[in-house]
Amino acid sequence: MAQEIIRTEYSEVMQKSFIDYSMSVILARAVPDVRDGLKPVQRRTLYDMYELKVDYDKPYKKSARIVGDTMGKYHPHGDSSIYEALVVMSQDFKKSLPLVDGHGNFGSIEGDGAAAMRYTEARLAKVAQEVYLGDLDKNVVDFIPNYDETEKEPEVLPVRVPNLLINGSDGIAVGMVTSIPQHNLGEVIDGVIAYMKDPDINTAQMMKIIPGPDFPTGGIITNQDELLEIYSTGLGKIKIRGKAEIEKIKGGKEQIVITEIPYTMIGANIGKFLNDIYSLVETKKTNDITDISNQSSKDGMRIIVELRKGADAQNVLNLLYKKTRLEDTFGVNMLAVANGRPETLGLVPIIRHHVNFQYELCTRKYTTLLGKEREKKEIQEGLIKACDVIDLIIEILRGSKDVKMAKACLVDGITDGIKFKSEQSKKDAVLLKFTERQAQAILDMRLHRLIGLEIDALRGDYAQTMQKIDDYTKILGSKAEMAKVIIKDLTAIKKEYATERKTVIDNLEDVVIEEKPIEVIDVAVLIDRFAYARVVDMPTFERNKEAAEIESKKIIFCKNTDKLCLFTNSGDMHTIKVLSLPFGKFRDKGQPIDTAEKGSKLDLTKETLLFAESMENLVSKKLFFGTSQSMIKQVDGSEFDVTRKLIAATKLNDKDELIYVGLVNPGDSVVLQSDHGMFLRFEADSVPEKKKAAAGVRGMKLAKNDKLTDIYVFASDNPIEVKYKDKPIALNRLHMGNRDTKGVKK
Repeated sequence: MAQEIIRTEYSEVMQKSFIDYSMSVILARAVPDVRDGLKPVQRRTLYDMYELKVDYDKPYKKSARIVGDTMGKYHPHGDSSIYEALVVMSQDFKKSLPLVDGHGNFGSIEGDGAAAMRYTEARLAKVAQEVYLGDLDKNVVDFIPNYDETEKEPEVLPVRVPNLLINGSDGIAVGMVTSIPQHNLGEVIDGVIAYMKDPDINTAQMMKIIPGPDFPTGGIITNQDELLEIYSTGLGKIKIRGKAEIEKIKGGKEQIVITEIPYTMIGANIGKFLNDIYSLVETKKTNDITDISNQSSKDGMRIIVELRKGADAQNVLNLLYKKTRLEDTFGVNMLAVANGRPETLGLVPIIRHHVNFQYELCTRKYTTLLGKEREKKEIQEGLIKACDVIDLIIEILRGSKDVKMAKACLVDGITDGIKFKSEQSKKDAVLLKFTERQAQAILDMRLHRLIGLEIDALRGDYAQTMQKIDDYTKILGSKAEMAKVIIKDLTAIKKEYATERKTVIDNLEDVVIEEKPIEVIDVAVLIDRFAYARVVDMPTFERNKEAAEIESKKIIFCKNTDKLCLFTNSGDMHTIKVLSLPFGKFRDKGQPIDTAEKGSKLDLTKETLLFAESMENLVSKKLFFGTSQSMIKQVDGSEFDVTRKLIAATKLNDKDELIYVGLVNPGDSVVLQSDHGMFLRFEADSVPEKKKAAAGVRGMKLAKNDKLTDIYVFASDNPIEVKYKDKPIALNRLHMGNRDTKGVKK
């Protein structure tokens, strides 16, 4: 068979493939459908439970069975995503309306994960079975082939409430994110009814009925005035604040009791919140907190922050709002799949899509029911007619050789081969003319149906059937009648499942913290050879001076409010606040200096720390810089009095590296040592002062492939000795030469 090579532009293939992949992730995984508010994995899991008959009033079934069945039939993307969806749909702290009734360890609000699927059990919640899956048997939605076309699955579930608003949704697709908050079931249903009565209702009017989100964790929304813009555009940020009370306890003290948290705090962020409070105490941001305890239980959230006597409790609470996630923002992006494509929707458009979907469901439902009632009517009319001529029918049945002959007589009046008692019976049989369905019902009829009471019941059923046909025809023939049915259904759902609002919505001013001025004290910053740093006060340092000098590579005396200037071999200077370093006991381990301050770009796994000094000490001094390619200069320390956390401390040529930074004084000597053993001593005063952005001047004429390895700056009368190839060299006795010469060989 001949092969054909198709040549095409690689970028076009990549673009098409990426777009196809993106749309697959958006439509088939991450973004919910506006009609049922479910992502595919949620929809498939619920449908599989429906198929497995894991009903709310039946025994639980192992989660592993549900997950395995869902993965094998409908969702071949791994069991973890299915089980995670199952778990989340059962958690009442994540979903306003849980759709799964979980039995076993399904996780906690504090971030504890659910037990393995082999241990837990689940079944459908009553609301999911009745409101989300109840009409699946009435041909109300289309069924599509599954991934391998061996099964059928619903394209969308016939959900009778706006689940997208009630349970919200979150997901990350390719190039887009959806984040929809939860809302109160009763309010949303009222909003739907209001829209059905007035389709021209605007967002402001709708928000009188649905004032805003209702998170399952409660809390307080503080920016009510911004909600109108958010619900109009489908985009924005909602500010949520935890609910806290100040209680008086024994000894004249007070404590802050947190009973509700922002929805964004659930999970691991509760632990982070507690750690953030510890950090406030450790960094001396507050001295008023004496203890923290998490006393939350199945009865509700209860986090206790105990305060010292005389503390300003309100100011501490404001500090928690300002410096921790007790006040947080929920980013809103109401993105959903509408009419087959992702679209950012406002509040009213979401309800409009839902109502249109309900009309579609209702039309298909009552069309199906009407068809069934008409079939029933046909059969009932046949049976009633048969009761009136039952003797003739019995005569036909007794005279027929087989069922086919009898049925042909009942339907088409064919009497050939049938033995009748009289010629009149034969003439009457020709006139029967039952339909196929009626004839089959007559043949299937049992003799007890001929009892008088049974015949009366049949006539009563027929009357009911005619009434239903009349009702269904009216519903299908009038949109107003259909609206009444939908509203009645929604009212019943609200009555059974609605709950009180948990989240308070208000306009609150931003909290103000009365920060007490930090007490300025003299401290010693101790940096060891592993670049771990810690801060101690001067009395502590004096008591441990000898040990500190032995154990520390660098000791910096400064104020606790000062900054440290850290110079690295990459030619950069990083600044960190002394207050960012751990302050405490002398024997504390300290903290890696490159991780001490949030936002710092210092990374000692990639660069080497050459010199550290406090900014206050630095500004009145001069610094000496030297590189491996023998570029040297002096720089006034005031150039490093900056507010930025990272600046270029010097200019480096290609493949050059900073090897020395240190303080220099008038009259000092400089010794440059090269890799080839060349030593050059000259006066520091011969090195010109340059700006930090300059590269400097040449210090030593280097031979080919040679480079500087060490630079020494010292007072001329200071005896300094170093070793080179195990031979001691007294630097202060080296011949005083000139800068930019070759030096002497050692």
